[in-house]
Amino acid sequence: QVQLVESGGGLVQAGGSLRLSCAASGSIFNINAMGWFRQAPGKQRELVALITSGGVTNYADSVKGRFTISRDNAKNTVYLQMDSLEPGDTAVYYCCARYRDYTAFTCRGQGTQVTVSS
Repeated sequence: QVQLVESGGGLVQAGGSLRLSCAASGSIFNINAMGWFRQAPGKQRELVALITSGGVTNYADSVKGRFTISRDNAKNTVYLQMDSLEPGDTAVYYCCARYRDYTAFTCRGQGTQVTVSS
């Protein structure tokens, strides 16, 4: 089992920045990708960004050029740097893991709230 703990959310004005962190512990050797998902009220959870164990990244079109996903292997931590935030980015953000031999991500954390005011 892998434990994922998100932090770094908060309230920010449009145009501002936040950095989310996700600390992983447990059987992390089974993970081949980490992803940040978000869910806004009344909407489905969506993938925002992912990073594979090989360092390949991918982003939702809505955040390309504004968000950056990265990782610190020594700290077993994944980050999401969010710049030029917009009110539409308001959501609960979840850190999720994709395990080897699986195609879907598993999200076990509580999530962290990001609120962008206009």
